[in-house]
Amino acid sequence: MTIWVPQLPSEGVRYRVIADAIALAIQTGELAPGQKLPPQRQLADRLGVTVGTVTRAYAEAERQGRVVARVGSGTYVRGNEAPSGQYFLASRPAEDGLIDLSLSLPPPHPLRAASLGRVLQEIAVEEPLLQRAVEYQSDRGVPEHRERLAAWMTELGMPAEAESLLVTQGGQHGISLALQALTRPGERIAADVLTYPGLISAASQAHLKLLGVPMDEHGMDVDALARLCAQQQPPRLVYVTPDQNNPTGTPLSESRRERLAALAHRHDFWIVEDGVQYLPAVERGTPLYRLAPERTLFIFSTSKVLAGGLRIGTLLAPAMLRERLGTALRAQSWMVPPLMVEAVCRWVASDDSRVLLDWLIEELGARQRLARERLVGYSLGGRAHGNNLWLPLPEGQRSAILTAALAQRNVLVSSAEPFCVGSEPAPQALRLCLSAAVSREALTQALDTLVELLAEPPAAPWQTL
Repeated sequence: MTIWVPQLPSEGVRYRVIADAIALAIQTGELAPGQKLPPQRQLADRLGVTVGTVTRAYAEAERQGRVVARVGSGTYVRGNEAPSGQYFLASRPAEDGLIDLSLSLPPPHPLRAASLGRVLQEIAVEEPLLQRAVEYQSDRGVPEHRERLAAWMTELGMPAEAESLLVTQGGQHGISLALQALTRPGERIAADVLTYPGLISAASQAHLKLLGVPMDEHGMDVDALARLCAQQQPPRLVYVTPDQNNPTGTPLSESRRERLAALAHRHDFWIVEDGVQYLPAVERGTPLYRLAPERTLFIFSTSKVLAGGLRIGTLLAPAMLRERLGTALRAQSWMVPPLMVEAVCRWVASDDSRVLLDWLIEELGARQRLARERLVGYSLGGRAHGNNLWLPLPEGQRSAILTAALAQRNVLVSSAEPFCVGSEPAPQALRLCLSAAVSREALTQALDTLVELLAEPPAAPWQTL
C-alpha cells in the first residue's frame, strides 16, 4: 500500500519541516480532506527520523488546525468543519461548550463592537474623509494618524513621537517588516529559547537561522548571549519580549536590559522589542528602545487592548531605518488601509477606549487571581495583569497526554512545543490563556477540569506507546 511520504529539505528543525510539508500538501490537494495520515512509526521509518519527531510534527499540524487526531483511529486531514483550537470568535461562546485557552485573545466585552460601530457611523457621514480613504496614501501612514497613535502610546506609558512611527497591520506585520528590513536569507537571529511562535514562523519564511538563548527566572540569559557573540559571529538581531516572555510570562530584569543594550552596542546587532502583550505601566520595566534608541525597533498593536480583528499596530524605529521600513511595507501591501486606521485613531481618542482599558486591567487581574487560587500549590509563571499563565507540570505528567485529555473534555490549551526554538526538548508545561475564556465562569470550569486531571496519577509509560 502506498503511503504519503513528503520530500523534505535537508535543513531545518525536523518536526517543523514535516509540519510545513503537511500544510503544503493540504494546500495543493495532495492530501485531501478526511484522508488519514500515515501511522507515525511508518512515516518515521520512511523519513529516517524518530517516532517522537513525527509525533511532534502531527501535534504541531493539529495545533495549526490542519489535522485532527482520533483516539484509537489515527490522524486525519480536517474537512470543512471549523478546526478546534482556532476559535477566534471569542466575543461569543464557542459551540459545544468548548473553552479555548490556547489563544492569547483579549477578554470579550460588548463595548468593543459598540465603540467600533460608533466611530464607523461618524466616519460614514464625513464625505471628505471617505474620499481620502479611497485614495493611495503614505506607506508610513498619514501624519495625523501617526500623531494620534503616538499620543495614545504615550498615554499608555510607552512614550513615542509621530516621526518615529510606522503604521502596521498588527504586531505580526511589524515583525515581518523588521526581519525584511534588517536581515538577508541565511543570516542568524536570536530569541529566548521559548518564544512567540509568530517570530518562529516569520524567521522560517525569511529563511533565517533562529538561535535559542537560554532563560531563567530573570528572563533571557544575557551572559549566554554574550558567549554566543564571542564564540561565533553575532546574530543580526535579537528578538525579545522584555515585559513578559510569551509563553512563560517571565520579565527581563532591569540589570539584564541594561546589559542587553550594552551588548547590542558592542557587537553591533539590532534589538526587536515586542510590546504587543499589554501590561499596565506599573508592571513594565524600562523600554529597551529608551536604553538603546539608535538600534531598537519597538512593536505595538491594538490587538490585546482594543480588538485583534482591527489589525492596526505601530513600529517605532530609529531615523536611519524608516525609509528602508517604508520600502519594505510598500513591497508587501503598499500601505495600511487608511479607513481602518482612522477608525482606530477615533476610538483611542474616545472615552470608550479609556473605559475599556480600565475594565481590561481589572478583568485580567481578577482572572489571574482566580487561576492562582484554583492552582494553589503549583509553580506558576505570569504577570499580575497578563493574558497568560505558565504551568510547569508536576513530575511524571506529560503535556501531550494532558493536552489531549483536556481537549476530550472541551478545554483547549497550548503545550510548550510551538514556542520552542531549535531542537532542545520542550519542557513539560502548559500555557493557559486566561483572557480568552468568554467569562470568569467559563474560566473557572476550565480550571476545575484541569485541576481534576492533574490530581489523577500519571499514565503508565506502556499506556502511551
